Amino acid sequence: MNSKTLFYIVKRLLLALLTVFVVVTVTFWATQAIPGGPFNTEKALDESVIDALKKQFGLDKPLFVQYLIYLGKAVTWDFGVSLKVRGVYVLDQIGSRLPASLLTGLSAAAIAIILGLVLGSTAALKHNKKADRVIMILSTASVAMPSFVIASLLSWLFYDVFKVTGTGAIVWILPIITISLSPMCYITRLTRSATLDVLGADYIRTANAKGVSKQKVLFKHALRNSITPVITYAGPMIAYIITGSIVVEQIFGINGLGRMFVNSITQRDYPTIMGTTIFLTYLMVIMVLISDILYKVVNPRVELE
Repeated sequence: MNSKTLFYIVKRLLLALLTVFVVVTVTFWATQAIPGGPFNTEKALDESVIDALKKQFGLDKPLFVQYLIYLGKAVTWDFGVSLKVRGVYVLDQIGSRLPASLLTGLSAAAIAIILGLVLGSTAALKHNKKADRVIMILSTASVAMPSFVIASLLSWLFYDVFKVTGTGAIVWILPIITISLSPMCYITRLTRSATLDVLGADYIRTANAKGVSKQKVLFKHALRNSITPVITYAGPMIAYIITGSIVVEQIFGINGLGRMFVNSITQRDYPTIMGTTIFLTYLMVIMVLISDILYKVVNPRVELE
């Protein structure tokens, strides 16, 4: 690792801390603006009970003092204790829900990247032919279709039409397909566009003139350069689908981070809201940094600044 790369990584880590600071600030004050409170229930509590609960969780202090305290804890990953799941730390909750989100998210990301690259390359090679038109029509329609529509359609098709039992591998296959479909189609369009640009380059025409096979031109020369936009997109995509598949997790009943985040909002569980948001921010920053470094590995001519 040369000095320029090391300097770039250090600079990005400092920017990551700034990003976390902004996210904590916006999320904290936005959460406080939500009507209601964490101790509002269907059965009204006595004011003395509410005051005791606020004192127990430090919510009796002025808001700016609460903000400064939480800002300091957030940097050290101390998200505090959940207001609704008594005695359970938010970080422990995230740890218990993370495996389910990782399984669906990483599987969906792998499918999206692999199939997106294959379909995009095929569309570029078959430019303006039937295969290209079919791939582009399907990818455009799939990108425009909301995830809850796809999830509902798959549930109806498998459980109601084909009478598949909702146990075993099918429990994971359907949400993985649902989550992967939209990013796969977007990667298909990215790959097609980038590959078409690369196939028109002088060095590609030279390789074709020398009689190099289409497969070798595609995989050895064209794909190496056309894959760079996909790498840029893949980092944030992976971070988002790991913790952002909220609707899909709700529909398929997956106990992941997305479902936990929705429940924390409806229950006004401030520490869980903040903890999940900050965790996503850390994950997003890390994945963007990794994608930038991979961008440099794939295309050494790119300078990290």
